[in-house]
Amino acid sequence: MKTKSPPDAFGPALRDWRTRRRLSQLDLAIEAEISTRHLSFLETGRARPSREMVLKLAERLTIPIRERNALLNLAGFAAAHGERTLDAPDMAAARNAIERLLKAHEPYPALAVDRGWTLVTANAAVGPFLEGAAAHLLEGPINVLRLTLHPQGLAPRILNLPEWRAHVLERLRAQFAASADPAILALLDELWAYPAPPGPRGQLSPGHAIVTPLVLDGPDGPLSFISTTTVFGTPLDVTLSEIAIEAFFPADDETARRLSAR
Repeated sequence: MKTKSPPDAFGPALRDWRTRRRLSQLDLAIEAEISTRHLSFLETGRARPSREMVLKLAERLTIPIRERNALLNLAGFAAAHGERTLDAPDMAAARNAIERLLKAHEPYPALAVDRGWTLVTANAAVGPFLEGAAAHLLEGPINVLRLTLHPQGLAPRILNLPEWRAHVLERLRAQFAASADPAILALLDELWAYPAPPGPRGQLSPGHAIVTPLVLDGPDGPLSFISTTTVFGTPLDVTLSEIAIEAFFPADDETARRLSAR
């Protein structure tokens, strides 16, 4: 199925993605098993790609599903992947998987976020860690990274704020490089502008030798966490491809003991 698109819109977009991935025309041509001449013609608009060629190039360039749909549209084709809301009936299995993972992680905190780091859902262990945050940061939709680094959010309680802030900003930079999403760039600029102390404010967990921990000040002393990210392995839906589960594990025995005693 063909769709309307601006003339010659596909070529510049393809060239931009190739440049973002730091590939030469020769590199991508070899990956896609086409000639450099044909790839050059596609990028300059002298040739029009087939639907199969667009999908093949998108796969070789590891373009996210949402952007693959956009690239297809620019080439004059309909999107290949649907986009449902998470509460759609045929997303029940995915919702159930998310809820089961979050519940099973208790008494440790875990939450699900979308591509823009908006909170989708969280387990019961997350609530106590949000105490003291400004009300406006807890009004929906809640942006998890804004809540974390905002001076009226969790930032005053993060004992290793410079280290954790650097980790968050670098992760956002990598996400923007992968997706070219202007909303991610805007969030990165916003978080970068938040004030940060010049150096560590507390003793880091021994886990800092292998990962960047999140060290939170608590009523009974510091709580230290390491985090993992889980995504769906073979998503065909845009919404599902952008859901990530952030699970926090104790980085030391004392944190594990105190959380288990709650």
